[in-house]
Amino acid sequence: MQKIKSLMTRQGLKSPPESLSDLGAIENLRVPGKEEFRELREQPSDPQAEQELINSIEQVYFSTDSFDIVKYELEKLPPILNLQELEEYRDKLKQQQAAVSKKVADLILEKQPAYVKELERVTSLQTGLQLAAVICTNGRRHLNIAKEGFTQASLGLLANQRKRQLLIGLLKSLRTIKTLQRTDVRLSEMLEEEDYPGAIQLCLECQKAASTFKHYSCISELNSKLQDTLEQIEEQLDVALSKICKNFDINHYTKVQQAYRLLGKTQTAMDQLHMHFTQAIHNTVFQVVLGYVELCAGNTDTKFQKLQYKDLCTHVTPDSYIPCLADLCKALWEVMLSYYRTMEWHEKHDNEDTTSASEGSNIIGTEETDFDRGYIKKKLEHGLTRIWQDVQLKVKTYLLGTDLSIFKYDDFIFVLDIISRLMQVGEEFCGSKSEVLQESIRKQSVNYFKNYHRTRLDELRMFLENETWELCPVKSNFSILQLHYESDEPEKSAYQEYDSDSDVPEELKRDYVDEQTGDAPVKRTEAPPATCVSRETLKSRKKSDYSLNKVNAPILTNTTLNVVRLVGKYMQMMNILKPIAFDVIHFMSQLFDYYMYAIYTFFGRNDSLESTGLGLSSSRLRTTLNRIQESLIDLEVSADAAATLTAAEERKEKVPSPHLSHLVVLTSGDTLYGLAERVVATESLVFLAEQFEFLQPHLDAVMPAVKKPFLQQFYSQTVSTASELRKPIYWIVAGKAIDYEQMLLLMANVKWDVKEIMSQHNIYVDALLKEFEQFNRRLNEVSKRVRIPLPVSNILWEHCIRLANRTIVEGYANVKKCSNEGRALMQLDFQQFLMKLEKLTDIRPIPDKEFVETYIKAYYLTENDMERWIKEHREYSTKQLTNLVNVCLGSHINKKARQKLLAAIDDIDRPKR
Repeated sequence: MQKIKSLMTRQGLKSPPESLSDLGAIENLRVPGKEEFRELREQPSDPQAEQELINSIEQVYFSTDSFDIVKYELEKLPPILNLQELEEYRDKLKQQQAAVSKKVADLILEKQPAYVKELERVTSLQTGLQLAAVICTNGRRHLNIAKEGFTQASLGLLANQRKRQLLIGLLKSLRTIKTLQRTDVRLSEMLEEEDYPGAIQLCLECQKAASTFKHYSCISELNSKLQDTLEQIEEQLDVALSKICKNFDINHYTKVQQAYRLLGKTQTAMDQLHMHFTQAIHNTVFQVVLGYVELCAGNTDTKFQKLQYKDLCTHVTPDSYIPCLADLCKALWEVMLSYYRTMEWHEKHDNEDTTSASEGSNIIGTEETDFDRGYIKKKLEHGLTRIWQDVQLKVKTYLLGTDLSIFKYDDFIFVLDIISRLMQVGEEFCGSKSEVLQESIRKQSVNYFKNYHRTRLDELRMFLENETWELCPVKSNFSILQLHYESDEPEKSAYQEYDSDSDVPEELKRDYVDEQTGDAPVKRTEAPPATCVSRETLKSRKKSDYSLNKVNAPILTNTTLNVVRLVGKYMQMMNILKPIAFDVIHFMSQLFDYYMYAIYTFFGRNDSLESTGLGLSSSRLRTTLNRIQESLIDLEVSADAAATLTAAEERKEKVPSPHLSHLVVLTSGDTLYGLAERVVATESLVFLAEQFEFLQPHLDAVMPAVKKPFLQQFYSQTVSTASELRKPIYWIVAGKAIDYEQMLLLMANVKWDVKEIMSQHNIYVDALLKEFEQFNRRLNEVSKRVRIPLPVSNILWEHCIRLANRTIVEGYANVKKCSNEGRALMQLDFQQFLMKLEKLTDIRPIPDKEFVETYIKAYYLTENDMERWIKEHREYSTKQLTNLVNVCLGSHINKKARQKLLAAIDDIDRPKR
């Protein structure tokens, strides 16, 4: 298409759109007639051939307008002309020209409607321009007429109107300035009314108005005065902010915050608030302590006001120490409560501001508000820990100002109770542990409690040495669970006002035995009764269960009650101050250890017991008693001063071994060698062990995890072994209640080498049975004084029967000669003994029955069987085994076999030596 246009240009033609700019040319342009277009269209044409002809036109024909076509064609002619070639070339050019002309004609026909339409628009535009020229001419003519008709009077009227408007504006400005001059009076009134937001709003509006009239000379002084007033408002606002620290008032604080928000200083206000809280804590504690110091000093001497708080605390007297501490903690609690309510206020208003901001459209203002809220929230959260740390340090300083060891136990517990409540407040206040107070009170508590515990151990030793082991009657359901070592009140919130006197457990301040009735007071009727009687006793009352008191009340003494009371106090200490729980439990275990060791020392220590080989004391019991003796009992009485000083520290922790009161008689056979006292002592220990078992879940709950192995060891190796002391203690009674030596003498007079089978038992059996009958009568007499529980009576009978059976075997082992008929007589005697014995006691099976029967039957064994029997029955002594072999010599064992059997006995005995 571009080539066609270029070629048209070469031929002097212009396309319709390009010729529109030349209006004159458009008017004179001759549009080809319909005949000419028709001739061009009627010519036969091949579009593809025509396009090839156009494409065959040389590119130079489409170059710039200065291109000379004729010159170009003439220059192309060869030197030697050929007519035929020229005519052919001429025909080619004509064909190309015809193709271009036809193409041009087609384009003109195609663009003709647009050309006609554009020509009409141009004509219409020309007409509009002519009409505009007429309107402009008429406007200029009318303006000239108006100019000529305007007068001087009209201009003067306009000037006066302008002056009037200026004067009205001046009067308004003067009135505003007059109002500004009187603003200070209203600001003072608003400050007196504590309307800080209104005062600041008014002051800011006045400053804004003053800036509008700053071109007046009188305004510069007013600006300075307003700035001073604003600074005065900020000072009073800071004073108002400081009042929040001691007594939070929501309306007052709302006004203060609104005022700071108008000033754009909410972050500054929060910084100032934390400074005020820090100062309030210091001023509060100082004023409280100063008030008590001056009150106790009894004069108006002002020297105390100049002291530092640390020094001032040392002047608090012991009588005013606890009231001062209570008021001090309460005052600090009020400061913490104000801070807590301040946080609540901000949380509530932050939510309201967030809701209102979400409805607004000021994005920049919202972002600034969000930033301020985030800053305030972080500042308040950080301040929680800081405030609590300051409170702890002030209380710690107060505690260190006085030696707490001067207080009695109840007063000391009261101090701990107050501090414990304060720590509860602090932990709920900021969610962190009271490490500063805990460490301080832990050290003082451990030192105090260590001295207190040492005194109690000495008192316990005194009680034990003066104890006559008489039964102390108490109610049948009495137990340690009745002690109110834990407060029954519901746990209060840390932000409720508390009364320090409300939770002192009165039950721990009085004796547990009613002087008139002899019964212990029972406070908790739902507490399970403590009992020493087994379930079998409840099902069927055995005749050997000697009991005067059918309700099976606990068997205990005044000393036992004293230990129970001490345990209650120790539990109270542990509950108030859990960080020293391990120390308290350790001291509590020493109470039990010392009581147990005393019972063993008074009633169970007998070196001859271990030589019997009966295993009366288990290895666990022996280990426990050895541990108590090594860790708690002071056995050294050294005259060497140097040695005494060296071991002084170690001996501080130990207590001298107690001594049994001379009023307790354990040597009379009529009383079964002090059986009543032994029963009271032993069963009181068993009762105490049961009470400790009741406490185990609670102790386990408060014991630190790393110290729990100690508690488990205490229960598994000490508490659980208390009942094992019954065996060695009652064994001593059993060993003296029956005259076993007399029985051996009677057996020695019996002839065992008889030749015929006897039908009558020997007299020693009757003598032994009479001893048991006498024992039974004495046991009944003792039971009239003290209830003998079934386990105790069973152990006593078991010990007596076991000793009797072993004495029988020992008597048989003393026999020099014995026939088969003599062995039959032994069996007859023993069967007679068993028959009569079973009528006296209901213990089944009879203890050591097989021990006697097996020894008698061993006489009939052959050589090989006896050798095997000797190796399998090591419960018999070397003497008893040797006698058995010697007696059998000559009957069915020869000398060679005897030597072999004696050698086997010697092999068995060798490891024992």
